[in-house]
Amino acid sequence: MHTIGEAARRTDTRVETIRYYERIGLLDRADRSTGNYRLYGDAQLNQLSFIRRARNLGFSIEQVRALMALGTTPQQSCAQVDALARRHLDEVERKIADLDALRGELHGLLSQCRQGTIAECRIIEALAPPAGG
Repeated sequence: MHTIGEAARRTDTRVETIRYYERIGLLDRADRSTGNYRLYGDAQLNQLSFIRRARNLGFSIEQVRALMALGTTPQQSCAQVDALARRHLDEVERKIADLDALRGELHGLLSQCRQGTIAECRIIEALAPPAGG
């Protein structure tokens, strides 16, 4: 059995995050010691590592919950897992496209900078609301 601090170190997860995952039912509740300290078994550490890896890949809490539920039926087709991962990838690609557009806009604004005064600043001018608005 591992204390919450040990579980945090072994899974590279903050103690507060472990408590949160437990509170929302994403992580199985820890056993308690006679001193009322949380104690985690290897199965919970594996569960926490799974959660941590999925979160690092950008899956939402609800997506992680769904993946964990699907993982409990190893004989089932992985079509649902694939579909969930594909939807997530589509979202990641959309965000990348949005960030690429944002980068282009910022490059455009910065290319107009002439290092003059604020009164001549093209960036401030572009951010200001239109006249009469």
